[in-house]
Amino acid sequence: MSEHISSLPESTPSLRRLRLAALIAAVVFGSVVVVGVTMRISDARSLRQWTDEQAIPTVVVTTPEAGNGKSPLELPAQMDAYTNAPIYARTSGYLKSWNKDIGAVVKAGDVLGEIDTPDLDQQLLQAQADLASAKANSALAATTAKRWQVLHQTDPDSVSQQSVDQYNGDYAAKQAQVNAAQANVDRLKALKSYARLVAPFDGRVTARNTDVGALVTADSGGGTPLFQVSDTSKLRVYVRVPQVYAPSIHRGDEATLTVPEYPGKTFTAKVEADARSISPTSGTTLVQLLVDNPDGKLLPSSYASISFNLASAALGVRVPAEALIFDDKGLRVATLDANDQVKFKEVTIRRDYGKSVELGSGLEPGDRVISNPPDGLVDGDPVRIAKNPQPAAKPHEKA
Repeated sequence: MSEHISSLPESTPSLRRLRLAALIAAVVFGSVVVVGVTMRISDARSLRQWTDEQAIPTVVVTTPEAGNGKSPLELPAQMDAYTNAPIYARTSGYLKSWNKDIGAVVKAGDVLGEIDTPDLDQQLLQAQADLASAKANSALAATTAKRWQVLHQTDPDSVSQQSVDQYNGDYAAKQAQVNAAQANVDRLKALKSYARLVAPFDGRVTARNTDVGALVTADSGGGTPLFQVSDTSKLRVYVRVPQVYAPSIHRGDEATLTVPEYPGKTFTAKVEADARSISPTSGTTLVQLLVDNPDGKLLPSSYASISFNLASAALGVRVPAEALIFDDKGLRVATLDANDQVKFKEVTIRRDYGKSVELGSGLEPGDRVISNPPDGLVDGDPVRIAKNPQPAAKPHEKA
């Protein structure tokens, strides 16, 4: 009994320590619970706020670019020689020789080649003999008619007027035969002159399609030319201009010409004429320009690019290509009104520049256009304007 009573004071401090430790553990546990619940509530509130913010779409707004000053209109073009002459044979025979090959510079009248014409030579000899015979018959008829005329004047009763008229008519017929024979000789001489193929103007030989000994047949243009001569000191440039730009291009306007073989180098071309009509198949008009080519750098029949500078009256406004919406309601763009609400506008495209498009109607330079509008937008939807074009990030989720 005495031992039990003596040990009681020693056990009391241990019990107190146990109670204190239990109390501290309960406080710590409660603090952890409170902190965890508070963090979860905060995360839930942040997530709810982020979700509410994402319900209103954030858009990037751009302002259309007005067509100020001048804007280039670049179109493909085809170049051709200022004057181009295919040289055909006008007489038949065999090519005797050729003097100028492709690339040769020629002057007007230079002999390109010569044709041997044995058949034509014989025809010419025969025609000359027929002419001599006709002249002899005409001379005899003239002498006879003159004699009968003198007899009738000396003694009207010796010969009749009918006989005189008959011999005069015979002389006239013989003279007509002389003229016909002379014309035939002249025709064959003219054909003989075509045996020499000559350059019709100053230029350059751009084709030779024959060789010595080749059979040459008289051709009026349906076959292959023997030679081709081109004047390349100037080149004609042909370009098809869309209908909407046709009224803005006038005779005398200058344009910039570029070709692939000379990157970075430009040439000046001047509008010379236009077709003054619109092709129903392409909706374009044909425009002809002239470009000087004294050094022969530009080659005929080659591809080129023509750039016109058009006045702002012919221009619309430009917007990014991703701003266009094409659906069952047509071609539209999404804009913002004064209350930052969506308003769709129908537009028409005047020209496509790739990354941007030029609109012909439906949009004003001061409109605020939504670039790359999200799906599901309708008229009147509220939106938020992004200060940074980067997309909004999702709040960080804590573990």
